[in-house]
Amino acid sequence: MDLKGKTIGFAMCGSFCTFKNAIEAVKSLKETGADIIPIMSETAYSTDTRFGTCADFQRQLEEITGKKILHTVYQTEPIGPKKLLDALVILPCTGNTLAKLSNAVADTSVTLAAKAHLRNKRPLIIGVSTNDGLGAAAENIGRLLARKHCYFIPFGQDDCIHKPNSLIADFTKLNETVESALENKQFQPILAV
Repeated sequence: MDLKGKTIGFAMCGSFCTFKNAIEAVKSLKETGADIIPIMSETAYSTDTRFGTCADFQRQLEEITGKKILHTVYQTEPIGPKKLLDALVILPCTGNTLAKLSNAVADTSVTLAAKAHLRNKRPLIIGVSTNDGLGAAAENIGRLLARKHCYFIPFGQDDCIHKPNSLIADFTKLNETVESALENKQFQPILAV
C-alpha cells in the first residue's frame, strides 16, 4: 500500500489499555509513506495510567511522526479552514468521543479536529474502543455508520464472556481501511469475528 503524498491525521483518545496497539498502528501507517499529523485528546495527552506515562506515549508518537502533537482546541481548529488533512483517523475512539461525534459536540481537540475536517467532505476513520459498544454506545455507532464520510475500522467483541458489551477495532486493519476510505468506500467486512 502506498499513501505517499497523503496527509493523515492520527488522533488518540483515552482508551489507555489500547495505546500500545495504537502506537504500532501509527508505525504501520507511517510505513505507507503517508505524512502523519499526531493529535491527542486533552485527557490522553495529560494522563498517566497503569498502562504507561503520558510523556512516554507523547515521545513515541512524536518520534514516529516527526511532528509535535496537537492537543488543544486552538491547535486543531485550523484543520478545516486550511484543509490540512486528506483523512483523519481516530484510534482509539472512546464511547465518550463516539457520543460527541454522533451528537455534533466539538469541545475537545479530537472532536473539533473531526468537525473541522468533515466540513471538507473528507474521510473520517473511526477505530472503536469502548466497554459499552453493545450497550448505550451502540446507538452512537449506528448513527455514525449511517453518516456520510464516516468509515469504521473493522471491530468486534474483545471479551464476550467478561465484558459482553465491549467492542474494539482490529488495529491491524487500519491501513486497508484508510485506503478504502480515501476511495469513499467502507472496508469490509466491518464486523471482525
